[in-house]
Amino acid sequence: MAYKLLSNLLHGANCCKTKRNGALHSNGMLFHTSRDSHEEILSYEWYAKLYQKITRLTHLLKNVDLVDGRMVNVTDDSVIINERMEQRMRIFKSFVRAFIGCPSVQHTIQKNVAASSGDANCARLVCFSKPCEREPMIVNSLTIVSNFLKVSAQQRKSVRVSICPQVTQHRIWVGAIDEILNGLNLEIGLLNDQCPTKGTKMGQQIVSSCLKFLAKTETSYDRDSTSWMRLAPAKVVDSHISSKWEEVLEMFNDLIKCLENERGLLYYVSKLEVMKEGLAQIKDVLADKHIGYKEVRLQESLVQKKLSKTLGHSSKCLFTLLLYYLNGQVRDIEVDVCGGIYANGSDNKFTLCMGRILTSDEDKMVWSGVKQLDRALGLFKFLWETAGMKGVLDLQGHLWSVGATERSLTYRGNAFFLHGVSL
Repeated sequence: MAYKLLSNLLHGANCCKTKRNGALHSNGMLFHTSRDSHEEILSYEWYAKLYQKITRLTHLLKNVDLVDGRMVNVTDDSVIINERMEQRMRIFKSFVRAFIGCPSVQHTIQKNVAASSGDANCARLVCFSKPCEREPMIVNSLTIVSNFLKVSAQQRKSVRVSICPQVTQHRIWVGAIDEILNGLNLEIGLLNDQCPTKGTKMGQQIVSSCLKFLAKTETSYDRDSTSWMRLAPAKVVDSHISSKWEEVLEMFNDLIKCLENERGLLYYVSKLEVMKEGLAQIKDVLADKHIGYKEVRLQESLVQKKLSKTLGHSSKCLFTLLLYYLNGQVRDIEVDVCGGIYANGSDNKFTLCMGRILTSDEDKMVWSGVKQLDRALGLFKFLWETAGMKGVLDLQGHLWSVGATERSLTYRGNAFFLHGVSL
């Protein structure tokens, strides 16, 4: 459906289609002959027809967005399970990506940036002008970030060595798993209230067991207390009472089998699969606060040591731990318009521009988009600095919405521009 609609609308222009999470979507390379070629010159009438489609879809999808591969109503943060609506959203974002190539829109972007910038070099910044700069991007590994930033193989080794001791700390490891399980527990609970199945009922029991296991690993690190002085408990004859991380690995395997056919939970199933990589590496490590303080600390250091040694640069498990370390969340990062890195007129200053496409310009929708972009931009800057890339990297976010009042925003010290989509 998406392919035919795009083909008819674009009058024979080249169009690509791919699959993601089992759903058809069209990427941003809609109307050029190759990645490095210039766009075809399209008429005002072409863009007028495209604008009509965008406007209609905006009304159908108002305040709805794709977050972590799921449809979410930004107004109340509810998850929407509707395959047809997902397809419409992907078509809508493809249309807007194409429309951003319109000369008038390009002029507006430059005008808005120039109006709010006191830097003459930044005011001349031309971004999103090439088709390859308007493609979507899902950021779920360090490799994707490194490829985008053109980080060398040697620098990638340095990045891994630098971040591993930080993101594999025991509290980060447990926190990331806890975040996934609590989110999954909430979603399963909602499904069980509405339409319970054998899989969701069993899944909820397994999640509860996993969370109880994590609770057993909690220890106090209050330096003002005398917890470090407490004696180890008397040795237990039955060695099976001491738990190992292998139990969680087995529960994750069972949980995946229970939920793999539950469409609304596929995001969490994918996260369980990712974390299994780390669990497999530490399955023989003890995880029980009742084994004595010194032994607990030894086992926690083993978790960090084993994960640091085995999780490679391309590991999605390592990347998930990094996201939790940086943001306190494990959500993958989605960028609607990937943008690029642009020179600011000097050898040592660059600007990273990325974009988000919105279905309304209401405040909650705009700030949701700003925060998602900020997470993406912050991650790329973190890797830029960790890799020791030459030059200073400034960050700039762009958002588009039909009929929006154009304005600039500042969030955590970075500039964000809201552009109206119009003819």
